[in-house]
Amino acid sequence: MSKKILIANRGEIAIRIIRSAKKLGLTTYVIQGNREPDAMYLEYADEVIPIRENLTEKIIFLNPEEIVRLALEHEIDMIHPGYGFLSENPDFAALCEQNSITFIGPSADLIRNMGIKTIAKKMAAETNMPLVPGSDGAITDAQVAKEFADKIGYPVILKASAGGGGRGMRIVEKPETMERHFKSAYDEAVAAFGNGDIFIEKYLVNPKHLEFQILGDKFGNVIHLGERECSLQRKHQKIIEEAPSASIDSKTREQMGKLSVKFAKAIGYYSAGTIEFILDEDGSYYFMEMNTRIQVEHPVTEMIIGVDLIEWQIRIAMNEKLKLKQRHIKFDGWAIECRVNTEDPQNRFSPQTGFIERIFFPHGDHIRIETGVKDFSVVTPYFDSMIAKIIVHGDNREDCIEKTMKALKEFSISGLKTTIPFCRTVLRSKEFLDASYTTRWVDSVFTTDMLESDDEAMMAALAATIMYAKEYLQYSSDSPMFKSESLNVWVLNKRINK
Repeated sequence: MSKKILIANRGEIAIRIIRSAKKLGLTTYVIQGNREPDAMYLEYADEVIPIRENLTEKIIFLNPEEIVRLALEHEIDMIHPGYGFLSENPDFAALCEQNSITFIGPSADLIRNMGIKTIAKKMAAETNMPLVPGSDGAITDAQVAKEFADKIGYPVILKASAGGGGRGMRIVEKPETMERHFKSAYDEAVAAFGNGDIFIEKYLVNPKHLEFQILGDKFGNVIHLGERECSLQRKHQKIIEEAPSASIDSKTREQMGKLSVKFAKAIGYYSAGTIEFILDEDGSYYFMEMNTRIQVEHPVTEMIIGVDLIEWQIRIAMNEKLKLKQRHIKFDGWAIECRVNTEDPQNRFSPQTGFIERIFFPHGDHIRIETGVKDFSVVTPYFDSMIAKIIVHGDNREDCIEKTMKALKEFSISGLKTTIPFCRTVLRSKEFLDASYTTRWVDSVFTTDMLESDDEAMMAALAATIMYAKEYLQYSSDSPMFKSESLNVWVLNKRINK
């Protein structure tokens, strides 16, 4: 039985994986880099491997050979890639297999096939998955793309065949702009993925984005754990997710779930994965792609299903059979996840870097915080801007929205601006409240005038004062602050309810 696991990642996802690995009695290893020598995730692992001085984090987390070398040097027999970085790199998975290291994820062939969208769509068509009208394979040049667009009608969307994260994607509204957009998508795809293949699809103007969580083992057992709605996006990057979705009924949910399981079984999928769907305004839904890794938003599913997805990723990699059956999967309430990015929504979401002077997270049995930062952490320009996720559970959607708003109001940070004011704006918008929001909400509805005028710096200063008072000042036990609540919660509630 495997005993050592290397987490080839950083930040909150590294801490999240460590938590599940330790439940299974595994010894956890992480890699320390010279860009983040004091990063919070290093405190949680059993062992920290220092990086060689001539390497940077960006290189090490994207360097399959170096990661495998470190694993072999420390006699580590399992590697979890987390998300991003090398999590969907088939060459990395293959290199692990070649060196008798268990890659916690699907096989290299599955990652490769699902990573090339034209292949994934072809395999989906073979299992009768509904597909958006589009090209069967890569389009060779802008003229061919224009001829195809004339057939299916504008607007169309160009997508990098090997793409992800919104890179290599361009919306084309009219023939006159096809050549410019095609070149732009091609150049970005080559730079990001080393593959310039572009395919074309009919562009759905106001769609919703739903994804079904899949778990499969190496013995042919596959189940789904319901759907998540991920329609709240900016530049194809998700911002707020919820589970389940209020956009489909139980019959549609059952249909989409069965299709997802059928597809996963047909391709021999194992590990955690997601089947991505796009939902049109008329209720039609279409297969979009499959992600072969754990998702950033996986906690909302865990909150309503009660299943540790990463634990099962590890168990499946260790050749355990999936004990869960589809009949065991039941929804319990509702969950919403808000991503906390160090970006300034008042200034076109410009990135914020530097020191976090103070940070205060909300607390409660219904709240889950996933973060890789604390007081005095440094946010560098070298990594993604997400520093935390606030996940909230409620009895139903209305209850969950109310509790999430309260949790967001209790969050404070000094030193950097975050997307928390934007998240609050989303949750009180008419479109979110009635679940009519689509992937176009940020572009077509949101304006900076909708943001609250709360001064985050003032809130953070208040939180810092509270913490100082709590730690260093003495108060009478007769104080109303101590009779019912802790000092910090009492003062914050006073501010919130003012």
